[in-house]
Amino acid sequence: MTSSFEFPTYPARLSDAERDRALGVLREGAAQGKLSHDTFVRRMELALTARRSDELAVLTADLETDGRWSRALFAAVGRASAFSVRLRRAWQSERLPKLLFPVPGPYPLRIGRDPANGLRLSHETVSRVHAELSAQGDRWILRDLGSTNGTSVNGRRVTGAVLVRDGDQVSFGRMSFRLSSR
Repeated sequence: MTSSFEFPTYPARLSDAERDRALGVLREGAAQGKLSHDTFVRRMELALTARRSDELAVLTADLETDGRWSRALFAAVGRASAFSVRLRRAWQSERLPKLLFPVPGPYPLRIGRDPANGLRLSHETVSRVHAELSAQGDRWILRDLGSTNGTSVNGRRVTGAVLVRDGDQVSFGRMSFRLSSR
C-alpha cells in the first residue's frame, strides 16, 4: 500500500505591487470620469481589503485598456491646456499696471485698504491690512497678513511668505500688478 500526502493548495498571496497597480487604475479611472465618486470610494475600499488577485481583477476589469492611446491623448490635451494658460498669463502680465519695488528700508511696505498703509488699495476684495513687502538683503519677500481674499504670486496663493522678483505677477484680492524694479 502506497500512501501519498496531499496538501491543500491555497491561492497565492496578493502582492503589494498588484494592489498598488489596481489602486492606480482606479485613480486613473476616476480622474478620467469613468467612475463616480461613490463608486471610486467603494472600489478603493474593496481593493484595500482584497485577498486574491482575481478580486482585484473584477474591480478594474471595466477600466483597463491598453492605455497607450489614451495616455497620449490626455498628455496632448494637458499640453494644449497648459499652453493656453501660459499664453493668457503672458498676455495679461504685459497689460498689468506696474508695482515698483520701494526703496529698501528698515520697515516693510504694508499693503491694504487702511489709510495708514504705505500702499493703499481701495478695492472691496482687499483687506484693511492685506500684505507686506520687505527687503532682506538683495531679495524681496511678500507676506500675506491673514487677508480674507488672499494674496497670489504668479497665480499661486501665498500662505505665509514667498520670495518675489522683478516681473512677477502679484494679486491682492482681485487687484493684480506686475512687480518692477524700474
